[in-house]
Amino acid sequence: MSLVEVLVALVIAFGIAGIIVPVLPGGALLVAGAILGWAIWLGESTGWVIFGISAVFIAIGLITKYAIPGKRLKDSGMPLSTQIVGAILAIIGFFVIPVVGVFVGFPIGVFLAELRRHGGDVGEAWTSTWTALKAMGLFILIDAIAATLATITWVVGLILT
Repeated sequence: MSLVEVLVALVIAFGIAGIIVPVLPGGALLVAGAILGWAIWLGESTGWVIFGISAVFIAIGLITKYAIPGKRLKDSGMPLSTQIVGAILAIIGFFVIPVVGVFVGFPIGVFLAELRRHGGDVGEAWTSTWTALKAMGLFILIDAIAATLATITWVVGLILT
């Protein structure tokens, strides 16, 4: 294994870690970028085919990770304003509580917005918050699956070259 391939593997690992722990910059696009760099470095058609397949996995993941959880939230009746409040508190949480702030801020924001929307009914607010948390988990899971499939494709490319 060459130094470039080791660096690509490290960038891919960092990208996947950025999906699972959102405080790290990264994600599926970083994985795709690393595989693109490898394909350019390799300079062979095999590398471009592997990148193409990986890019398809990433693209499907990017589309799906917004479509499915977003539809579930829309079907639950949660307004966009609640999601925005959750996102804002997630960002604030990111800076206030390192590492876990996103996971604390988002549910608090959603809960407070839903508590206000449901006239102080804690049970209804918690039900909505739980729906949002499941959607967030699904969002992360879809992204992680897409990045993992792209990574497996890259590993197959390593074996073939």
